[in-house]
This record gives sequence, structure tokens and C-alpha cells, in this order.
Amino acid sequence: MSVSSADRNIETTVLPNGLKVITETMPHVRSVSVGLWLDSGSRREVGDQIGISHFIEHMVFKGTASRSAQDIARSMDSLGGHMDAFTGKEMVSFNTKVMDEHLPQAFEVLADMLQRPAFRDEDIGKEKGVILEELKMENDSPEYQLHETFSSNFWKEEPLGQPILGTRETIAGFNRQMVSDYYRSVYTPANLIITAAGNLSHTQMADLAAKEFGELQPGLALPDQSTPRTQPHLILKNKKELEQVHLMMGMPAYPVAHPNRFAAYLLNTLLGGSMSSRLFQNIREQRGLVYAVFSEVNAYRDSGCIGVYAGTAKESLLEVIDLILEEFRKLKADLVTEEELVRGKNHLKGSVMLGLESTSSRMSNLARQQLYFGRFATMDEILEAIESVTAEQVRQVACEFFDSRQLALCALGRLAGLKITRAKLEF
Repeated sequence: MSVSSADRNIETTVLPNGLKVITETMPHVRSVSVGLWLDSGSRREVGDQIGISHFIEHMVFKGTASRSAQDIARSMDSLGGHMDAFTGKEMVSFNTKVMDEHLPQAFEVLADMLQRPAFRDEDIGKEKGVILEELKMENDSPEYQLHETFSSNFWKEEPLGQPILGTRETIAGFNRQMVSDYYRSVYTPANLIITAAGNLSHTQMADLAAKEFGELQPGLALPDQSTPRTQPHLILKNKKELEQVHLMMGMPAYPVAHPNRFAAYLLNTLLGGSMSSRLFQNIREQRGLVYAVFSEVNAYRDSGCIGVYAGTAKESLLEVIDLILEEFRKLKADLVTEEELVRGKNHLKGSVMLGLESTSSRMSNLARQQLYFGRFATMDEILEAIESVTAEQVRQVACEFFDSRQLALCALGRLAGLKITRAKLEF
């Protein structure tokens, strides 16, 4: 079955086993980006599985029945392309970008890796060491520690709050049987899609997919998960070796496909998503209390969080918190000005358009649109949705998000003797 979307030159073919192949033709370029996307991530893991999705992502690169890890690397280098992968909370991606003429060879390597990973005991042992070093490296970063501490407590005892990398204990416990069993349970056409963008023919891409994946059994789609609960925690962690105090404050926000998502994106842009945002201009430019301060929206299938990060001196921490809370209050109480609204819309529209200029970004966009929306928005549709947001809608979203009863706070740094109470966080 094949379906086309002329507005963005998007075409979709569904193979008999259910695997979707989605392409966007960009005839003005000479590259092609192709990705295999798994509709599953770290939030699917339970107990001693925590970190196994990321572990399998690594192991896929360690070799197949016919290729060693070195063969895989040399194959891509010889094509002048590159290959990458990542594991998220709700998806895993394996992708490559090559010159258009090398698409068949690159896709064959990618398909071999994904379908026939060797999972050798020796490689599993080595990769445990590699990922444990990755975990140490991340733990040396205060920003990573802050993020993980915040997330694990914001979604306390929920799969969404689990660390993508796993823990020392779970990583050390992985073995070939566990890895193989988990791989077989999720890596099936029911949970995979293929997306590609660039100077390509949809028919060619669909034929390549059918050749490499057409014989796979459909498998079973993974079940829906329960909506996670959030916890308004207050955590101060003393790390005397740090020069700065790292702060994160956040509250529940919309899931990724919420109808009001564009108003939420615009609110975030105005709050701390750009250099002209309120937080940046007030806390950094006018008062000089921070080097970095920003806000962000992290949205998932059924949950989300709007958060603010700042790095400052211990002596300035309470003032910075007050200033952030004051911006929450203002956005709830007052309509943003027309000038600010227009500036925010233009910044957001520019970010969207500039973010879709490369073949790799288009390929990724196809996957996210399919996995979260099941359809493909045109550029005009997205721009119109941003343009239609009103100042009152921004204020309404602020009133919905900015609730001191739901506020979570995490601070990391030289905090000995510092106390912050819930009463301090009321706004």
C-alpha cells in the first residue's frame, strides 16, 4: 500500500508485514539520510532491564554474522558517509547519511546491523566497560547529574524517570540471553518504521526495504503505557567541588500532540527560549547573575515538563529563584505585548524552518510526525498554527502550567547551610 502527500513530496508504503517506509524527496540536494526507528525506548524497561535499550543500541554496532565492528566502520567510511544512533525515552534511532548514489550500499549495511546483530559474549563484556565509562563521564557533568536527579524525582517510581544509560548495577547484570530476549521482543515490523529524505526515489527506497526487511514476521505492537504521575519535589544536593550552583525548576506540561502545543512553544520562547527572552534579558543581561539561563519544554507521548535551568553563585541563588518565579507570575497575570508576541512568533517560525533544511532533519521529522501524530503537517500548516496563537492563549497556558503546588526544584552545588522551603516557592 502506498500513500502520498504532495505538499512536502512525502510518500508512504506499507509492506505486507506492516513495516512503514516513508520518504520525502528533496531533488535539489545530493545527499540522502535514512533512518530505522524503533517505537520503544527506555521507559519500556522494568527492573533489571533498565538501560538495556541503550545497551542494544551499542551492541548493534559490534558486528553481525558476516561483518565485524571494523567492517561496519570501514563500509561507511568507504562510502564517504556517516552513521549514528541514539536512544531516547520513547524511541531508538539508527541512521546514516550518504551521497545519493551510495544509498543501496549504506542501507544494506544498516539493515544487516539491525537484523542480524551477533551479540557475542566477548563483545557484551567489553561494551559493559564502555558504557560504564560513558556513565562515569556523564556523572562528571553537573548538568547531567542535575537533569537525572530532577527527572528521577519528577517522575518518581515511574518508567519515564529512569536513566536512559541504566545504572552500574543493571549494566553489570546484562548478559547475552537478556539482550537477545529483549531485542526479539521489540525489534519487529510492528514497532519499526523506515524514514528517508533527500535526492531519492520513493519506489527505490520501498524496494530496498522490501528486499532487506520483507521476510520478517510482523510481530506484536507494544501495548500502551499508563500515564505517569509527577511529583513536586524539592531537592538540594551539596557538591562542594562545584564552583557554581546548578538549578532546575519545572512543572507538568502538555504531551507532545496536545492541541495547545503551539501556544506552549510560544510561551517557552518568550520565557527563556531565546536571547531576547525574559529570563535571559532580566537575569543575565540586566542583572549579570548568570552566564546560562534558559527554559525548555520536554514533551512525551502522554506527559511533559516545562523547566528552567540557571547556573549561578550560591550567594545569588535565592535571588535568581525569586526572579524566575516573578516571570511566572507576570505571564499568568498580564498579556504579553503585541511586539513581544510577534517577535516570539518570528523566532519560533524561523527555528522550525531552519531546522528542516537538511536531509537528516527532514528524515527525523518524518519519524517523529509518524510516531506521535500518524500524519505529516505541511510547512504552511505549522506556520499558520504558530501565527494563530493569541496573547490570551499564551496567558491561559501560563495559568495552566505555572502552579506553585506542582513546582519541582533541584539544586546542585556548594549548598551547605542553605535552606529553601515550599513557602519560598509560592507565587
